[in-house]
Amino acid sequence: MEEKVKPFVKWAGGKGSLLNQINKYYPISLKNGEIDCYIEPFVGGGAVLIDILQNYKVKEAYAFDINLDLINSYNVIKNNVNDLIDKLKMKEKEFLSLDLKDRKEYFYNIRNEYNSYKLQKNEMSIDKAVQFIFLNRTCFNGLYRVNKSGDFNVPMGNYKNPTICDEKNLKALSKLIKKVKFEYGDYKSSKKYVKENTFIYFDPPYRPLNITSGFTSYTKEDFNDENQRELAKFYKELSDKDIKIMLSNSNPKNTNKEDNFFEDIYNGFNINEVYAKRMINANSSGRGTISELLITNYDLVQNHYYGEVECIQGNTILKPIILN
Repeated sequence: MEEKVKPFVKWAGGKGSLLNQINKYYPISLKNGEIDCYIEPFVGGGAVLIDILQNYKVKEAYAFDINLDLINSYNVIKNNVNDLIDKLKMKEKEFLSLDLKDRKEYFYNIRNEYNSYKLQKNEMSIDKAVQFIFLNRTCFNGLYRVNKSGDFNVPMGNYKNPTICDEKNLKALSKLIKKVKFEYGDYKSSKKYVKENTFIYFDPPYRPLNITSGFTSYTKEDFNDENQRELAKFYKELSDKDIKIMLSNSNPKNTNKEDNFFEDIYNGFNINEVYAKRMINANSSGRGTISELLITNYDLVQNHYYGEVECIQGNTILKPIILN
């Protein structure tokens, strides 16, 4: 039995903890081996991409993100994993040998070096990938956040012995993603690869549940309500091509039962709920189990037995009982 491959970065909103729910909503055609092409326009940490590549047969796969350094790191792992590992091992050895004061100096030197050079589109840099992974593994909560100038600004985290170079997982991931084409670009860039027998999973920056829960600063541009509406139009445009599409987002009804934002912009599609432990306000007491949305353009009757069915403004809100 193959050992499970994991994302190489920590990523806000990553789907690793939700995979056992999300994969119940994959289209039957994927599970039956009828999907030839998989596309993920907001790849992030890539938990769903990895799950699909490891468990299902797809001939082609494409992944996009507007974080150029993230895409660079995927391409380095795919094409130059051994050189990457050698340099990460060196960074790990140097960092772990230091006391706290010197670790801070080391971390901020790497952060300054990382911010001092901006990659160009289609450029591939092992050193930039090393810095990216090092910072992700040693910064506060593994966050990736940039300011309006595009500079990474997360402080150092408090880890005693962080794993900076996960050699075994990096090698396994490199082997797994050989067939994937990683491209820098927004979600609309994915349209050129859409064909018959395609499954697309959108995992955009979530619409904030309240003012303190918003986190969309993976790049210097934010993802606001107008961007969410534009994405919904793109979703509908692709849906007309008779392909399978799934999209994740927050459920605003966790904090406002009258908020029908997603029911309105995804009118006519299946809106399903999964459950996650998330922080929904600045106070730690606000952490708890809340629902998130999975919006599909295909019927899930073959996957689930549906218990309670609730209709909201013409949309069918399906609350499935998962059959083991």
